[in-house]
Amino acid sequence: MKQYFPLAKTVILSALLFLFPLFFLTTTQEFFLTNKLYLLAFGGLLLILVSTVELLVTKKIKWNTKPFDNVILLFISGIVLSILISSPNKIQALLNPNFGLVGIVSFALLYFYVSRNVGVLRILSVSSVILSILTIFFFFQPFKNTTLPQHFAFFKNANFTPLGNPLDLAIFLGFFVLLGLTRIIKEQRIHAAKKALILNTVYLTVISLAFLLTAYSLFQSFFGKQPSVFLPPFNISWYAAVETLKNLPTALFGVGIDNFSSMFTRAKDFTYNQTVLWQINSFAISRSLLLHVFTESGILGFIGLGIVLISLFKKIIAEKSSTFPAAVYLLVVMLLFPPSFIVFFLLFVLAALIANPVTPSLNSGHSGYGVKNEKDPHHEHELDLSHVIPLYIGLPVIAFVAIGAVVYFLGFHGYMAEYYFKKSIDGITNKNLKLIYDNQRQAIILNPYTEYYRTNFSQTNFLIANNIASARQNRPAGGEGSQQPQLSDQDKQTISQAIEAAISEAKAAVNLNPQRATNWENLAVIYRNIINVAKDADTWTISSYQRAIVLDPQNPIYRLNLGGVYYSMGNYKDAMSLFEQSVGLKPDWPNAHYNLAWADYQNADYQRAASEMQNILNLLDPKKDKADYEKVQKDLEEFKKKLPKIEEQASPSAQKQPSLSLPTPPANTINPKLKLPKEASPEAR
Repeated sequence: MKQYFPLAKTVILSALLFLFPLFFLTTTQEFFLTNKLYLLAFGGLLLILVSTVELLVTKKIKWNTKPFDNVILLFISGIVLSILISSPNKIQALLNPNFGLVGIVSFALLYFYVSRNVGVLRILSVSSVILSILTIFFFFQPFKNTTLPQHFAFFKNANFTPLGNPLDLAIFLGFFVLLGLTRIIKEQRIHAAKKALILNTVYLTVISLAFLLTAYSLFQSFFGKQPSVFLPPFNISWYAAVETLKNLPTALFGVGIDNFSSMFTRAKDFTYNQTVLWQINSFAISRSLLLHVFTESGILGFIGLGIVLISLFKKIIAEKSSTFPAAVYLLVVMLLFPPSFIVFFLLFVLAALIANPVTPSLNSGHSGYGVKNEKDPHHEHELDLSHVIPLYIGLPVIAFVAIGAVVYFLGFHGYMAEYYFKKSIDGITNKNLKLIYDNQRQAIILNPYTEYYRTNFSQTNFLIANNIASARQNRPAGGEGSQQPQLSDQDKQTISQAIEAAISEAKAAVNLNPQRATNWENLAVIYRNIINVAKDADTWTISSYQRAIVLDPQNPIYRLNLGGVYYSMGNYKDAMSLFEQSVGLKPDWPNAHYNLAWADYQNADYQRAASEMQNILNLLDPKKDKADYEKVQKDLEEFKKKLPKIEEQASPSAQKQPSLSLPTPPANTINPKLKLPKEASPEAR
């Protein structure tokens, strides 16, 4: 029976490596990276389970030391410290697919097992070829004009790839192109079998073609009229990293895993608002993986990753490994591109490959990674526990309990929550509000620590309240001369409960991470929409927007929205001040000028109001923005009546801008207003 354990591990590892590039499911909101994360996590647990059973049978612990074991553990330690000390939302930090603890630990487990059985890496050649064939196939959009069932409509997407996005696909294929190229060069030097050279040449050709097609698509996306891929600016990412050095805790431990967005909003400067990205309030990832690790995990995490990279290159250079071009390529990718699950996968695969060197097989016809180099020193250790009963019994018991606990929380709570949230999205497609509500509620019951569950559920509860109020107030009157139907006490109670739930969920998101400006914005939007319904909602709206502005001071949208609240309340002086700030942050935003113009008009500053209207005409294109242009001309004519003279000449520009609109109060009103409990205020915890 003992001989079956190595075989079981080989089968599991081979399955994981083969499935990883190709695996995705439509059972979660995000089809690709989420499912790859859980695949590796559960695969790692299965490997530990097999090792635990092996310990019970053999009563021995056997292991081989590899050169990168300790440095990888050091890197993980830095991440753990960052989560414990700095991360506001620790559970979400565990499950972050780009740079979360569950993902990194899963990769570490993969490294520990693969580096002891490097032959299984051959299977990656097979899956990378299949991935390349799929890439070539979908490049020509075969289903573009085909009617597909709703669950398979994503196949019509020009950017579809099992890896999740085209940038990750290009990085992944580029890595294997270099490995394939260096493999062929090495085989030619040692005069490998002709069959092996032919197969490897075909392998390299297929992957190279897929890489070139993906790179072409990315080039079109980056430089096209409507880019589909947006990357955070390099300069803001650099400022965010430097910002962490301003105090000791963040310098050492970073701002916390899954918390880059809070630092990004603080690091944004005026120039960001002059780019096409300005309406993206924040990015959750840095432009550079290295900068991201530094920002989120601090000096300790960055040093841990740095030692891993230095150790890799030292061994590559010492052994003159053919993996050197692939390693340099990966380092450049980590410097220039954002963190991703795929890049970390390649890093740990490379570490396993270098930790247990292989040479091309002289008689093998496969396109894999060859066989183990017997010259590599192999440090084997063995610990016999047959005479140490407490350890022999205790270690497996601890392992079984830990595996069971992780499976329960990661599977039943983590993955099932994702499953129910995906079902709620299906309810949006079907316009089934009950399906949306029930499944979002179930997702939160299973995992109450995911912020976007809470923010979405808050909006769903408000939608329910709004629908009830609209349905009752828009009901036709009973007859001629009869009054509009009033809300019943039951209606008011239901609306009040839905509003309280909306506020409670929005506040829950804030409490999970009070450093994220978008959480405060969501709370402010909920309050703003109930100003005509609930007492003190106006005060709470102002307070929440002010919190959002403190966290994201360069955001012109927050200031415009807060100014809109004051404008709706008739406080035109404060509204004008905020509109001025919005214009100062985004001078070429017509809607900010439009709101400022009307605030000036309401403050009887007609000269400046007319001047602002004239500025708007200079920012709009009379052809592309015809409706807005005519609207501004009409308003300007009204303003002229208050002045003896106003210049009429306009100099239009060709830039397309958002539509112009003044702040409007919520449509639904309830008299008398609902009195919500004190717990509904933003200050209550």
